[in-house]
Amino acid sequence: MLAHESWDGTMKTMVGRTQRALPLAAAAMIAAMLAGCGGSASPSPVPPSAAPPATVAPSATPNPTPEPTPTAPAGSLDLILATTTSTQDSGLLDVLVPAFEKASGYTVKTVAVGSGAALKLGEEGNADVLLVHSPAAEKAFMDAGHGVDRQLVMHNTFLIVGPAADPAGIAGMTSPTEAFKKIATAKATFVSRGDGSGTEAKELGFWKAVGITPAAPWYIQSGQGMAATLQIASEKAAYTLTDIATWAATRSQLALGDLVHGDPSLLNIYHVIGVNPASWPKVNAAGATAFAAYLLSAEGQALIGSFGVDTYGMQLFVPDAGKSESDLTAP
Repeated sequence: MLAHESWDGTMKTMVGRTQRALPLAAAAMIAAMLAGCGGSASPSPVPPSAAPPATVAPSATPNPTPEPTPTAPAGSLDLILATTTSTQDSGLLDVLVPAFEKASGYTVKTVAVGSGAALKLGEEGNADVLLVHSPAAEKAFMDAGHGVDRQLVMHNTFLIVGPAADPAGIAGMTSPTEAFKKIATAKATFVSRGDGSGTEAKELGFWKAVGITPAAPWYIQSGQGMAATLQIASEKAAYTLTDIATWAATRSQLALGDLVHGDPSLLNIYHVIGVNPASWPKVNAAGATAFAAYLLSAEGQALIGSFGVDTYGMQLFVPDAGKSESDLTAP
């Protein structure tokens, strides 16, 4: 390589470096001058940036819950009602329960069984309030300390129904005991609830009064509720004892007629009973009290008294708030 070529290359490199260094030096001088003008003042703090808005995680849409009425009480709003099948099969509860729920804010779970089974649920603390129609069993329940505030709510009547052929010849009779005698004598088929219900208790009382122990093959136990028992009796052209409300609600589907009614011994009396919270502290005593109060209120009694008139052309229950059992007569 020629000497002057080496010198020229070296100079070009130095010049290039110098040219790049000048702007940097100038920037440093300007910064120093600005710092001098500012004295010893500290640089203004940079305000912190605003925190980003919180992000709410999406949640599952809850099931819509009806808003409680202004009178809704504190505590649990779930109430377990154990009751006889006649209040369910007749359709009465389809009127009373929604009206009570609307007025009170409670939600009612209904268990419709025979009165004996309903009382057992109360005895075991598996219900909060009972609506039943088995007076002797109710009194035993109260005497054992299982219930509180037993109150008369309503009544109606029992009927003996049977086939049009009427093989025992009981049509038009008024005495149920005399009718039962004739059924037994004729060994005409009779279908019993056989479920420990208030209806079965009433029926067994009639058999006992005439000194008869009914037995197969003419005596059949269905082990079912009133509507199902009526259906079985209809299919077998048999007699049975029924409450008038379930009879009215189902008679259009049955080949049975009303044969015996009207005797005072056929009265069918309903009471409301709270389950004793001293025995079962977790029962909803407040709800039981509210339900009983509604049944006995002017509104509840009006619903009971008017039930069935529009649909079946007859009053199916007589409201009895404030009465004693001695005041009651067959409707």
